[in-house]
Amino acid sequence: MRLTREESLLLIVDLQAGLLPVIEHGEQAVTEAAWLGGLAGSIDVPVWVTEQYPDGLGGSEPRLLDALPDHRLWQKVTFDACGNPEFAAALAESGKRQVVLCGTEAHICVMQTGLGLLAAGYEIYWLVEACASRRSAEARLAKERMVQAGAVPVSADMVAYEWLNRCDDERFKQAHRRFLKGRSARPLVFP
Repeated sequence: MRLTREESLLLIVDLQAGLLPVIEHGEQAVTEAAWLGGLAGSIDVPVWVTEQYPDGLGGSEPRLLDALPDHRLWQKVTFDACGNPEFAAALAESGKRQVVLCGTEAHICVMQTGLGLLAAGYEIYWLVEACASRRSAEARLAKERMVQAGAVPVSADMVAYEWLNRCDDERFKQAHRRFLKGRSARPLVFP
């Protein structure tokens, strides 16, 4: 299975300001999701963001939203975003069959959303370095369970280069100047 920008949607689950202070590797999750979200928006891949009970957990991390040129925001009270009939209907209407999935908490809302999407027939790509939980062990367990269920583990760079596909067109050149060229070789943690 290869990702294509025509078939893809980036779904960022519950990277909320009130939750992030207790999340192991939460800063990395925000940084990677924001980077990929910015790139996605620049090449016409839709970016959707969910917020779990924002009255209690606060809204999405402002640094994330600042990095997203365009996104669709969904508020929810079910852990599985697919539990929202309007979300499920809008996703079906979008025609997108590949969902790149990330967020917090990996073992709760991200995993339950991923399982719901798999059950509905979508291809799920688990963005490993942008899926985090209060305890890294739970994020690792969520990834293992999702892979066993059929999700494909990926990194942000893997997704970016699959979406871009080739280096000899203007989209790549613009993305390279804006997003890829300065990409740091900093160490990443893969929970």
